[in-house]
Amino acid sequence: MTDVDRKIIIGVDTHKDFHHVAVITALGESIGDQRFDATPTGYRDLIDWVQAQGVVLRAGVEGTGSYGAGLTARFRGLGWDVIDVIAPDKQERRLRGKTDQIDAYSAARAVLSRRARTVPKVRDGQVEAIRALRTTRRLLVKQRTETINQLHGLLVSAPEELRVKLAGQTRKNLALACSKLRDRAGDDVVTAATKDAARSLGRRFVDLTAEAARLDTRILVLVTDYAPELLAVHGVGPDVAAALLTVTGENVDRISSESALAHLAGTAPIPASSGKTNRHRLNRGGNRQGNAAFHRIVLVRMKTHPETRDYVLKTLARGKTKRDAMRLLKRYLAREIFPILNAIQQRHTPTQIAA
Repeated sequence: MTDVDRKIIIGVDTHKDFHHVAVITALGESIGDQRFDATPTGYRDLIDWVQAQGVVLRAGVEGTGSYGAGLTARFRGLGWDVIDVIAPDKQERRLRGKTDQIDAYSAARAVLSRRARTVPKVRDGQVEAIRALRTTRRLLVKQRTETINQLHGLLVSAPEELRVKLAGQTRKNLALACSKLRDRAGDDVVTAATKDAARSLGRRFVDLTAEAARLDTRILVLVTDYAPELLAVHGVGPDVAAALLTVTGENVDRISSESALAHLAGTAPIPASSGKTNRHRLNRGGNRQGNAAFHRIVLVRMKTHPETRDYVLKTLARGKTKRDAMRLLKRYLAREIFPILNAIQQRHTPTQIAA
């Protein structure tokens, strides 16, 4: 067998400016490794070098959603089977050390052993657009919360006249009132400075609110166009729908079953047995945004969905806690939502392939 016909598996340790790639055979034997620039020219050189080593069976790439996104897109364009590989755990690093070469070989062997199986997300469709908007909106909301908290803290020790004037107002009204504060000729230095700071924080809160609302509108348009049936699920609003789409991705080969969705959202039981003890525990891994989306749906249903309310009462009557009932409901949601998400992915996949 010539080198060109040899079956190989590659692993890539990705960085901002360069990528380190390692090649092993299908039996795990090391072939070689090399570093390439993270540029279009570097990608071409990397692919040419890899193809000279043999026929690629699978490629393991660290950070397919960040530094490895561009390279992952190139590999997919060649029809290669790409696997998303997480960084080696701390125990392995303590035993073997850490270098780019070691990490690249570790990625390749994780793919060979099937320890790494995650299919990377497709990042060239509407879901990626939704993700970009939602990520920015979350940042704006976080900054808005920090701003209003800072404003409340400022007013706690503000001059008495200012405290009394602004007391008892809602967040929105307080920010508006602060944004319109005016200096007076008789203000002392502390009052003038406090008004200036409060005015700045009030205007920032108003601006952040307006910008977050604008992004909310764009997200709603995209989600309604892409997944209207998801919005029809009781308890699913635009932000929750956007979170679920972002977590699962839009490629149909990524989430293969309701169990996979439950594990991804951290709502599936996993074995935790030892010796004579035979038990399961909740998977505390998974995507926290997906888990938060499921949690919000459950909270809404426990307040407004009669069937869910009845189920919670029956669960409590069996001696379970409210927390246990919410965990069971989250697992049920995975069963209910998976076929909807799968149908959405199936509907959009042919268009992506044709493109």
